[in-house]
Amino acid sequence: MKLLPSAILCLLLIMNPALAQQPAPATSGSPSVESPFGALPGRWVRLQGGYVITIRGVDADGKIDASYANPRPLPFHTAVATSDGNSLKLFFELRAAGYNGSTYTLSYDAANDRLTGVYDQVVVKQKFDVVFVRDKS
Repeated sequence: MKLLPSAILCLLLIMNPALAQQPAPATSGSPSVESPFGALPGRWVRLQGGYVITIRGVDADGKIDASYANPRPLPFHTAVATSDGNSLKLFFELRAAGYNGSTYTLSYDAANDRLTGVYDQVVVKQKFDVVFVRDKS
C-alpha cells in the first residue's frame, strides 16, 4: 500500500515531463544572491617567503574564517573582507608574539586570481609589497 503514492507520482512525471523540470521553490521567499566573496576561499601562498593564508569562508558581513602560517599556525586577531562594486578588499591583523599588530591589506585580483597588497610589519617598522597566489594542489 505504501508503494501506491510513489507509483502515482512516477506515472504523473512520466505522463507530464514538464512537471519533472520545474525548479524547486526557494525556501526563503527571496531570490538567491551569490556572495561577492565566493572567490576568496582557498589556500593562498605568499610568493615572498611562502607564508600561507587559508580562507575557509566569508560570511555575508565580510567576517573571514581564516588562519595564517609562517610556517607555524598563527591566529588572526582581525580578518575582514569588504566589497565595493567589483573590488574585493581584505584586511588581516596579527597580534601573536613577534607580530604585535602587523597587518595585511590586500585586494583580490580576479583576472589573475591573486591577492595583492601591503604587509605592514609594525615590529620592524617596514612595509612590504606582497602577492599571494592560490595553491591549486
